[in-house]
Amino acid sequence: QVQLVESGGGVVQAGGSLRLSCATSGIGFSSYAMGWYRQAPGKQRELVASITSGGRTNYADSVKGRFTISRDNAKKTMYLQMNSLKPEDTAVYYCNAHLITLIGPQDYWGQGTQVTVSS
Repeated sequence: QVQLVESGGGVVQAGGSLRLSCATSGIGFSSYAMGWYRQAPGKQRELVASITSGGRTNYADSVKGRFTISRDNAKKTMYLQMNSLKPEDTAVYYCNAHLITLIGPQDYWGQGTQVTVSS
């Protein structure tokens, strides 16, 4: 079955760094666009960064210059390097795999990993 498993979350002081990983199984990883989303308490889930199957990246304005998304197709894993973390980055971070098929979009989600940035 399809599995997306995030890891690497934790508690860090403002200005610190974390690296999130999303290990996948059960999907043709190299064909999927991948993304990191986050949801803070009381807020809607928002896109943080995405990377296409071809490696093109996109970032939310709030994280540009601080976060870097990448993927390793051989390992079927996606990463999010987060530097210069701010308290407002505190949220549950979710991994998403997205594919447009002939019968419509196909989306898979991980269970989320908590990132807490203390001031």
